[in-house]
Amino acid sequence: MRILGVGDNVVDRYPQLGLMFPGGQALNVAVAARRAGAEAGYLGALGTDAAGRHVLAALRAEGVDVERLRIVPGANAYGVVKLDDGDRVFVGSSLGVSRFHLTIEDLAYAATFDIAHSSESSGLELDIPDLAKHVPVSFDFATNREPAYSRELLPYVTVACFSASDLDDEETEAFLRHVVEQGPKVALATRGATDTILVEGHRVLRQPALPARVVDTLGAGDAFTGRFLVGFINDEDRTATLQEAAEAAAHTCESYGAFGYSTPNVPAGEEEARETRTSTRVQTDQHATVVERSSR
Repeated sequence: MRILGVGDNVVDRYPQLGLMFPGGQALNVAVAARRAGAEAGYLGALGTDAAGRHVLAALRAEGVDVERLRIVPGANAYGVVKLDDGDRVFVGSSLGVSRFHLTIEDLAYAATFDIAHSSESSGLELDIPDLAKHVPVSFDFATNREPAYSRELLPYVTVACFSASDLDDEETEAFLRHVVEQGPKVALATRGATDTILVEGHRVLRQPALPARVVDTLGAGDAFTGRFLVGFINDEDRTATLQEAAEAAAHTCESYGAFGYSTPNVPAGEEEARETRTSTRVQTDQHATVVERSSR
C-alpha cells in the first residue's frame, strides 16, 4: 500500500509562539498516511533556506520517501498562522519556490503508488489529467466549490475532498451527490466540529467529530484524509475507516502544527539578510586587513 503526496508544502509560521512547523496539504496527507501504516512518498519543491531544510528533515524523520523531491535555490513557501481560541487563521503567505510541473520521470514515479493526493493549493491543475493516466488521484478542493473550477478536474479524480463547514447536512449531501455524478468514486466533506459526510455511489455515511482538547485545528482535515486514503486503498470497512480518520483528526487538534516538529521561527527573508551581513563583514574584514598591511 503506497500513497503519494504531490504538490504543496509550507512552513507554517506562528508569530504568537515564535515557532514554525512543516506543513502543506499534499505533504500533510503523505505524513498522515505514513503514520497510518502506508508506505508514503512526497513529490514537491523545497527551498534552500532554513525553512526548506527543516521540512526535509521532518520528512526524513517520518520515513516519507523523497526520491523525486526538488531542492530549488530560494525561499521555501510559508503561511503565517494566527490562533484564535485554537482555531487556525491564515494571515499571510508566500509561494516561495513551491510551484512546479510534473515531468515524465515524475509520472513514472507516481505510477509506482496506489493513489496520489494533490490539492487546490498546489497549482497542478493542468497536470492532473496526465497524473490520472498513471495513478488514481485524490484531490483536495478545500472550500473551492465553483463549478467552473471543479468540472475540469472531477472527471480525473477518484477521491474528491472538500471543506464545507458553511453547509448544512442536506446541502452537503446534495453537493457531494452531484460531485460523484461527475466522476469520482468517493466524495467527502469535512466540516470542522460538525459531521463529516461521505458519498460513495448511492451510499451516504456520516462521521461525527470526536471530542478533543483543541489547541490548534491546523492539519486536522489532512490527517482525516490521510487516514481515510489508507482505508480506501485497503478496502476497509468504511464506517471503521471514518471513525479512525476522525480519531486522527482529533489527535492533530491537540498539538501545535500539522504534525509536530517545531523549530524557532526564522522570519521570511531574515536568513538571507543574515547571510548578506555575514558576507559583507567578511569582505570588510578582508579589505581592512589589506589596508592595514599596505600601510606598514
